[in-house]
Amino acid sequence: MANRTYADAAYRALADENASELATALLKAAVHYSGHWQTNRDAAELLAAVNARPAGFRQRLVDALAETVSPLSDDSPALANALGITAAVGRDLTWGEPLDAGRRGKLAEVGRKGEVQYHGWVPELVRAELEAGRTVPPAVVAALRRSALGAYGYKPVIELAPRLTEPVLNVGEAWADRALADGERWHALLAHAVTATAAKPTAKWEKTGRALVKEAGEDAVRERLLGWLRLVGAPRTLALDEHQYGPNPNDTYDPYNANALRGLAWLLSFLPPHPDTARALGALVETSLRKVAGLGPRGPKVANAGVTALSRIDSEAALAELARLATRVTFKGTLKMLDSALEARAVALGLSREEIEELAVPAYGLTGTGRAEYGLGESTALVEVRGARAVLSWRSAAGKPVKSVPAAVRRDHAEELKELKAAVKDIDKMLGAQAERLDRQFLARRTWSYGKWRERYVDHPLVGTLARRLLWVVDGTPVGFADGELRTLADTPLTEGAEGSEVTLWHPIDREPAEVAAWRDWLERHGITQPFKQAHREVYPLTDAELRTGTYSNRFAAHYLRQHQFHSLAAVRGWRNKLRLAVDDSVPPAVRELPQWGLRAEYWIEGDGGDDYNGITDSGSFLRLRTDQVRFYPIGAPENLAHACGGEYTMWLRGGESPVDPVPLAEVPALVLSEVLRDVDLFVGVASVGNDPTWQDGGPGGRFHDYWNAYGFGELSQTAETRRLLLERLVPRLAIADRCRIEGRFLHVRGELRAYRIHLGSGNILMDPGDQYLCIVPAGRTASGTETGYLPFEGDRTLALILSKAMMLADDTGITDPTITRQILSERA
Repeated sequence: MANRTYADAAYRALADENASELATALLKAAVHYSGHWQTNRDAAELLAAVNARPAGFRQRLVDALAETVSPLSDDSPALANALGITAAVGRDLTWGEPLDAGRRGKLAEVGRKGEVQYHGWVPELVRAELEAGRTVPPAVVAALRRSALGAYGYKPVIELAPRLTEPVLNVGEAWADRALADGERWHALLAHAVTATAAKPTAKWEKTGRALVKEAGEDAVRERLLGWLRLVGAPRTLALDEHQYGPNPNDTYDPYNANALRGLAWLLSFLPPHPDTARALGALVETSLRKVAGLGPRGPKVANAGVTALSRIDSEAALAELARLATRVTFKGTLKMLDSALEARAVALGLSREEIEELAVPAYGLTGTGRAEYGLGESTALVEVRGARAVLSWRSAAGKPVKSVPAAVRRDHAEELKELKAAVKDIDKMLGAQAERLDRQFLARRTWSYGKWRERYVDHPLVGTLARRLLWVVDGTPVGFADGELRTLADTPLTEGAEGSEVTLWHPIDREPAEVAAWRDWLERHGITQPFKQAHREVYPLTDAELRTGTYSNRFAAHYLRQHQFHSLAAVRGWRNKLRLAVDDSVPPAVRELPQWGLRAEYWIEGDGGDDYNGITDSGSFLRLRTDQVRFYPIGAPENLAHACGGEYTMWLRGGESPVDPVPLAEVPALVLSEVLRDVDLFVGVASVGNDPTWQDGGPGGRFHDYWNAYGFGELSQTAETRRLLLERLVPRLAIADRCRIEGRFLHVRGELRAYRIHLGSGNILMDPGDQYLCIVPAGRTASGTETGYLPFEGDRTLALILSKAMMLADDTGITDPTITRQILSERA
């Protein structure tokens, strides 16, 4: 009724040809139409009636609107409505400075938006720019294109966007700005790339793309595209206003440009294979899957396009990237594509998936195991794998070490130097991926013939740097690699295995404690640091409590975990999990499928929002989880489900299915039980809120006070027990040994100012006297092995953290951080 009233007032003013009253009536009507002149029938009819009047009358109306808005502030809604009305009825008229200034200001405002949705004045203003022959600012074009692609597109914006054909890309992203700056020569290629909106290139799209590539020149296209892709993920060159809700648009991909990125990835697959191409596509996949708060992966469709491109390239480098990504990617959709690509390659070659992953690891130019030399002029470049990293060093013509890259190499061998540095980065990435793959082999039930094992593992130029630091079983005989050959526990060289010999990965669960201890001594004697815990691996035999419960373990129940950290860890360890949202939905537990064993492991969890719901993000996801049982089911058993907000799990039976009982823990193979519980121990050990040193007050509302204290200073988990046993061996060799002792759950450290106790599970610190808590927040990387001496394995960040804290506290008079000294001195006083 109100809308009709304002419309009637406008029609009366029209009939009286009273421009001033019409301006007032239209501004009031705009409020009630919410500025939607095109999508509201009554509003559209009113504007049509105004536009039917002579230009002279409409000019008086525009002048009246200008007079009305002249005193208004830039952020006044009336100014936006006046501009929308002026744009709708006065495109062919003179606006005057107040309206022109408002137009320029509002267009600049639009250009700073990630999206502009239900603002009727925006499309009217842009349409007026087009019809007046003015160039729409590129930032405004970008905002409208993004808006047209949004989930809740506004029809006038969607209809207007196709008219905005220039620039060919949206400005504001570093890679797009570079592509636009590279000139008109690349316009057609970029315009074609923007049309990549399907899941994979169609035959028509590919035909056009190949023709454009041929016209521009394959080498030139590769060089240009790789240069652009190197900038993907760089900070935006044009900052956008942040939303009150939802993800920060400065952290996300521009959706219009994301289509272009998909197209560029496909175009690269049309080029002859090149190592740089595979490298760039792998980096694009990883960059596109980086998480953005409130959104998740930044650009999964772009990541999928990168996988599609890699799968189309027939080269060792592309296959290596696919295999590497398969060990690192956790996003379900992209991981499924990677699995499919590797399976397809395996079928084509008549091999198993596991064999493809083994054969996909390139040597990266390494001629010996973990080592290669390159002569560049009179200098020699040496690439060496040292532990988990590849190192590039230099020697002069006289064979003496050189600290930096020789000037002659920079001058005369720039391309070779660039490729060497790229190879070192590739080796670093692949080392991490292969270490993770090897760590997952314990549950894979893999066996190898001796010859293939030597070729693909021990003698492989890259994988050999990892395999030679592990323990293996050759025809029942445990062996390690030392002094250039395989040796038994007694250091006797292994007689070369026969062709029919069988090799498996050694695991401590089925070994006597004396043998495990002996192998730990052997590794230490030979100075071998394992790439992950093997000889020192935690084992989880069945407990009396679990024999009593029968079908479930409560060993890791009643913990509070940070949900998103748990979710990421679970994916890395091969578990399938669904984020808990505060919605009316049912979700399964965290699941790890074990097809080689015919089992499915489940970790029952539920969202914890708190009594006042302060544990829920703006996007509706729980910040924390509560943990419950670990169970095992036959792999084909119906799925268990529980409400997303918590409650009992029940089996979902479909189509007359019968319920399936959980597998008694006593019937679960010891290796499977141990490895699954080790995963769960890892989840708790890393993601528990008890690990947060700033939560000594119990976190939000103090509701976690008791849990934080119990976890942070309570009984040790199996992982922490392993850490304690190791520290008992390491501490006596430290420079601060005379100031340290291990007692119970703590490493005791005597400083000059106070005495301290570091909990061996959480790393939390108590000060004596009085059990006063000392909060030390780790600042990035923890101490390296150069300070702590020999460590038998890599990857235990808490161990390194405990040792670094011990060294700092033993010399507490040398601490300069005021946040720490204030606690030590004030409590002491």
